[in-house]
Amino acid sequence: MKTVSRVLNSEPNVSEATRRAVQAAVEKLQYRPHPSARTLAGRRSYLVAMLYDNPSSNYLMEVELGVLDACQAQHYNLMLAPLVYDAKDIVAKVEALILQSRLDGVVLTPPITDDEALLARLDARDIPYASISPKETHRRVGVVLDERSAAREMMAHLVSLGHRRIAHIKGHPAHGASGWRLAGYRDGLQDAGLDYDPTLVVAGEFSHGSGVAATHQLLDLAQPPTAIIAANDDMAAGAICAIFERGLSVPKDVSVCGFDDTPISRQIYPSLTTVRQPTREMGRLAALELLKEIRERRTGGLVDVSYALQLRRSTGPAP
Repeated sequence: MKTVSRVLNSEPNVSEATRRAVQAAVEKLQYRPHPSARTLAGRRSYLVAMLYDNPSSNYLMEVELGVLDACQAQHYNLMLAPLVYDAKDIVAKVEALILQSRLDGVVLTPPITDDEALLARLDARDIPYASISPKETHRRVGVVLDERSAAREMMAHLVSLGHRRIAHIKGHPAHGASGWRLAGYRDGLQDAGLDYDPTLVVAGEFSHGSGVAATHQLLDLAQPPTAIIAANDDMAAGAICAIFERGLSVPKDVSVCGFDDTPISRQIYPSLTTVRQPTREMGRLAALELLKEIRERRTGGLVDVSYALQLRRSTGPAP
């Protein structure tokens, strides 16, 4: 019976042949471990939480599905815990959640993933956690992507189409991704020999509405941009709406790019040129690394994932 338990909990010290035999029997019998029995049998609750505060529902949905994939595969339950990242009592709320629900660990999403006070409390209480896209990667468990290089490549794509007045809609300043994507934008300007123009960089909140507002601000300039890189797909979709509201066309008058390759990038018209960040896979990998940490400390790591430009109809030659 102990061997079956080890296989179901993905523990080591089981031969591959034995593991396959047990899994085959589990599938044949359609056996599913009872959560209450597992909790009583050990010191674990087999429950983890995903902590989030992000205005992009598309991003959160993809991450959640990935975390859920990993939890279901390892027979863990998932709790979703919405928070307000800049609330004064966020640390106390998370601590109470962990104690009341007897959580085995937590997955942290941006911008909560970079809350130093929260990280310090989790470390002090020895609570396992995995971070998605943390600003600081030292001693972190979770998943990261080279977002700076991705934004730089997107800039090179626009420059190759003849664009020289390229604007950037930044993400929320609390997100590490906002800084990396802005840095990649500036790298791209430097690569092309173009000067940085602060009037072409406007603030956003990673929301559709902030993309609309930022784009109207850019189009009001005496010399508006011929291309816009938004720091995520939701803001890029908002940019396209604002451009059409002005009676202009995408990409004939203004090209638009996003970041993340969430479902909205393929659902809007014109389809959005964006950076494919494998968001669901990032959620899955972060959860898998967390579960490693729960089973045996210091075994989880920081996983690097790759990106790819998705060139679609929202970008074209400069007018």
